[in-house]
Amino acid sequence: MGHAHTLMRPIWKGSISFGLVTIPVQILNATNEKEKISFKMLREGDLSPIRYKRVAEVDGKEVPWEKIVKGYEYEKGKFVVMAEKDFDKVDLKGTDSIEILDFVAEDEVEPIYFYKPYYIEPTKGGSGAYGLLRDALADTEKIGIAKVVIRNRQHLAAVKAKGDLLVLELMHFAAEITSADVVKVPAGHAMDKRALEMAKTLVEQMSSKWEPERYVDEYAEKMKELIEKKIEAGGKEVPSLKKHAPAATNVVDLVEVLRQSLGQSAKPAKKGETAAEVIPSRIKRRSPATGRRAARKPATKKRGTHKHAA
Repeated sequence: MGHAHTLMRPIWKGSISFGLVTIPVQILNATNEKEKISFKMLREGDLSPIRYKRVAEVDGKEVPWEKIVKGYEYEKGKFVVMAEKDFDKVDLKGTDSIEILDFVAEDEVEPIYFYKPYYIEPTKGGSGAYGLLRDALADTEKIGIAKVVIRNRQHLAAVKAKGDLLVLELMHFAAEITSADVVKVPAGHAMDKRALEMAKTLVEQMSSKWEPERYVDEYAEKMKELIEKKIEAGGKEVPSLKKHAPAATNVVDLVEVLRQSLGQSAKPAKKGETAAEVIPSRIKRRSPATGRRAARKPATKKRGTHKHAA
């Protein structure tokens, strides 16, 4: 996987450290927010952009930046003011280091902990150790659990091998994850075996290889289309592009809905449609002897050949 980034600027420079090994690196954004559609608030009559003012709650008067301080509300309506020099009194260890504390099996970490990825790129003198760490992580199927300070905030993070790259993925601390106990789920009850078997068959029929390029933001695409139509129409009303979503499945009709869903597997998918819209007709191969799906061979990790610097 290449990672050309002619116009990309590093957002952080420092090093990765584990044991006594130090690797000079920089990190780059791995996600692109430019494609997201955004709108400005305008006044209806003349389309003048709306500006927001900083006003005091007590009297509604505007407050200039130089008169604004930061305060922590320790009780309702009671604040303690924190000056800029107070923030400097907190020792954020390793502001220029991604300090790996432990290595753990990647499949042991629940996905809910991960939330933002960055690419890690070696800088001058770091290529050899960078490749060594990448290959060691890939071969052991482990990730490095680290702490890193970005923009004056300490983050928990994972260092992962991804093809030829190392990736830094920011994580939530355990205290930031709400307990799943707050979620209310139906009490356990006897499952209809016929419905379960049909549901499992449907899952098999809808299964395919993970190809992220197949999934696009359809809402954004339709919104762009609608915007173009409104521009062409001089801002006047244009026909709706909305499609009606299917009604929620009634529990009474579950078996029949599953049967109908399985029947759709014979319909060819149109270009751009996902498995959720039209079930792919590709059905997993089954062993003639047992009728069960043939076992997959374990996937092999593909990496380029690298020479490690001494």
